[in-house]
Amino acid sequence: MVSIVLASHGAFAEGIMESGGMIFGQQQDVAAVILTPDMGPDDMHKKLLDAVSGFADQEHVLFLVDLWGGTPFNQVSRILEEEGHEDWAAVTGLSLPMLISAYGARMGAETTADVVKEIYSEARDGVKVKPESLQPAEARPVAAEASAKAFTIPEGTVLGDGHIKFSFVRVDTRLLHGQVATTWTKQADPDRIIVVSDDVSRDALRKTMIVQAAPPGVKVHVVPISKMIEVSKDPRFGDTRAMLLFENPQDVLRAVEGGVDIKTVNLGSMAHSLGKVTACAAISVGPEDVETLEKLAEKGINFDIRKVPTDSPVAFDSMMKTAKTKLAEQNK
Repeated sequence: MVSIVLASHGAFAEGIMESGGMIFGQQQDVAAVILTPDMGPDDMHKKLLDAVSGFADQEHVLFLVDLWGGTPFNQVSRILEEEGHEDWAAVTGLSLPMLISAYGARMGAETTADVVKEIYSEARDGVKVKPESLQPAEARPVAAEASAKAFTIPEGTVLGDGHIKFSFVRVDTRLLHGQVATTWTKQADPDRIIVVSDDVSRDALRKTMIVQAAPPGVKVHVVPISKMIEVSKDPRFGDTRAMLLFENPQDVLRAVEGGVDIKTVNLGSMAHSLGKVTACAAISVGPEDVETLEKLAEKGINFDIRKVPTDSPVAFDSMMKTAKTKLAEQNK
């Protein structure tokens, strides 16, 4: 796997590495190298080489640097010229979209060059302005579709095998946000994301916010549960590879009972609220949630319980046992 060095003036590299870990999970073979006021160029040079020496893969190394022409970049440039490694490269303009893109790209990349090709456009597209009227016309993003109106294929058309494919189904109180838009989208590789929620489909503001969180190149739709049930039975979507996002397991159960052919559900984040207990990291449940999850399990649904792909999955039975024990103690 391509190793990554983050280099910056001050603690920026350390901070962005921490932020990247919150979104994508902790990463191996990633190091932050910072330039402090008491350091000279040679000190920075040594710290960069020391960082590389700690990587398992020292053949493929990507340097993500804050500023072109600054001391961190100049010392990275010096290393690239002196060391003579064919697959070491540097990209400046370090940002969180760039880092997250690099984390995703290196999962399937064989070379540093492959990662560089993928991250450049995503990092550039991460620069957006709100309100959009202030953004230069040529740079304004094309709005993703957020409603069922996008389903405009002529009725009677049969595409593929006539059955929509679900590359990923997730329960997440926050629905579409950074972790989903970056980590899981790269993992699942959908051609569209469908947020399934009666409440959100009626809320213009939340719908707009979800559209704005859409990853580049992926269409987004927000539909009520009844519409999702219709779509799942419509042969016009036989070539569709969709990611489904639900706010809660109750909505998943309604969809399954309506005929949506879901096999596996990722429990990624269920927020804590009054009456709920923490069943495992990021998953809080109440009595209704426990009952619903058991009904889904009885219907043959498998559960993948983890926040990001790099987390170790939690066993469903173990999580449920913890939840029931805590709920019983809470009710004493």
